[in-house]
Amino acid sequence: AFGGEGVGPWAKGMYDKKPEIIGTLEPEYEKIAALQPDLILDTKSSGDKTRYETLSKIAPTVGVPEGGDQYKQTWEKQTEMVSAALGVPEKGEKLIADTEAKFAEAVKAHPEFKGSTITLGSRTSEGYGAYVSGTGRVDFVERLGFTNNPAVEAKAGEGFSVSVSKENLDLLDADLTVMSPIGIPASDISGDPLYKAVPSVKAGHSLVFDDEILSQAFATDSVLSTVYALDKVAPLFAEKMK
Repeated sequence: AFGGEGVGPWAKGMYDKKPEIIGTLEPEYEKIAALQPDLILDTKSSGDKTRYETLSKIAPTVGVPEGGDQYKQTWEKQTEMVSAALGVPEKGEKLIADTEAKFAEAVKAHPEFKGSTITLGSRTSEGYGAYVSGTGRVDFVERLGFTNNPAVEAKAGEGFSVSVSKENLDLLDADLTVMSPIGIPASDISGDPLYKAVPSVKAGHSLVFDDEILSQAFATDSVLSTVYALDKVAPLFAEKMK
């Protein structure tokens, strides 16, 4: 849920009836079945076989493709799958083309991004982490010309992030460091003396998302949220790189 009626501002005015919000990380199957759906879209999920089979018994389900990585389906792949399932592949193609054109405009407007290193990190109640290539956030910035922090990439495993201990926060250092608070106040990051000692942070080349909607848009990686994030985030990145 994104507050309000449960959808992000990028979908404002695009639906007639507000959605019923139900748990999806661990699906509430009975509630899903009670909605009597004609189609279930589960394109960015764990890809768990039991999950898919259970949902498929309720209604035709579009899930993570065989061999696909959990939670790593790109917005393009999701758009292709959803538009095909709805019988409007040409609409999906147009959405993808329009979004790619938006990225091309941003790249042209910000040549300073090309080749610059970036760290995309987060902090939860359990500690700090940094995202690796193959995830929506990193794909987003790589399209803008950034290079994901090589030191973070060197620690990448099969997951979508690596943990970063407080003793090793310098791992977050890059030409630009971007942090998202998850379940904690943004001030828990920006006010942390150890974080403030990271060279890029000390130099003023860091951004902590204190706008929850913008942070969610950046993380959601749908075709609509991506455009919303692009319009808002690229200027913020440019400002912090001066």
